[in-house]
Amino acid sequence: MSTTQPLPLSVSGGASPFSMSGFTRLCKGLVVVLVAAHIVVTVFPSAVTYVALIPARTIPFGWNLITAGYIEQSIYGVVVNTLGLLFIGKLLEPVWGPREFIKFIFIVNVLTSVCIFITAISLYYIKTQETYLYMPLSGFHGVISGLLVGIKQIIPDQELPALKIKMKWLPSINVLCSIATSFFTLEAMSYLPAIIFGTYMSWIYLRYWQRKSETKYRGDPSEDFAFSTFFPEILRPVIDPIASIFHRMLCGRSSASNDAQGYSLGAEPLPGSDSIEATRRRERGARALEERLAAAKSAGELPTDAAQNV
Repeated sequence: MSTTQPLPLSVSGGASPFSMSGFTRLCKGLVVVLVAAHIVVTVFPSAVTYVALIPARTIPFGWNLITAGYIEQSIYGVVVNTLGLLFIGKLLEPVWGPREFIKFIFIVNVLTSVCIFITAISLYYIKTQETYLYMPLSGFHGVISGLLVGIKQIIPDQELPALKIKMKWLPSINVLCSIATSFFTLEAMSYLPAIIFGTYMSWIYLRYWQRKSETKYRGDPSEDFAFSTFFPEILRPVIDPIASIFHRMLCGRSSASNDAQGYSLGAEPLPGSDSIEATRRRERGARALEERLAAAKSAGELPTDAAQNV
């Protein structure tokens, strides 16, 4: 089976992922939700106690596990996350489809909030500081971090212009930069857990749970999407044994059945399943990007020589 060569980033997704066109209706709708929620909590500050994630109030107000991810308390968060949603969404939504795209956002948001809640409660019992119980936590950055993992899966070999950084490293760089900046700010607790858990929960979903409509299988068992690929190659011999423990915990039972997992038979993957699925995934991504390129060309947004680069 022939493999699909990665498209040049300058023409990916219709002209460029960074062009101010081609944003999907779903992403625009979510942007309206984020902006409207920010306006509400700005005009009515007391609303934060009901919609943000405050661990001490989560038991009576359990809905904040859902709403917290869509509440931006700062204008900086609104700008960064809405731009991230628009530009990343126009690459991922055509490949996944609107239904899977919104499903991914909902699941990653809820799982991230649950992990943050558990972490805050644990830190309170360890350090006995009530700050962990009453700090209002919210923001869309966990979902944005998860969408970067989707970019890593769909178009890992694309490069950012000028920086020459492959897309597959964006989730790792995002987490690393967030950890680094946390040493210089007291507000790290408000964003760092969401970024870390958003990245990890999205990888779990894409790796083990996402249903492939064309194959009826779940997840992505390819080697180039293994957990160790988030780390430099020199660290992978150390990461792989640790990751295998969580692999057995997450899918050990399902991998015992070919019907449940679809990729595995016993403890071993079916021959060729990794490479076949990886090729199909990249072909889907390339096909969606080519369609957006053709649409942009027909609208007169691209020069003819740009289309010839595909």
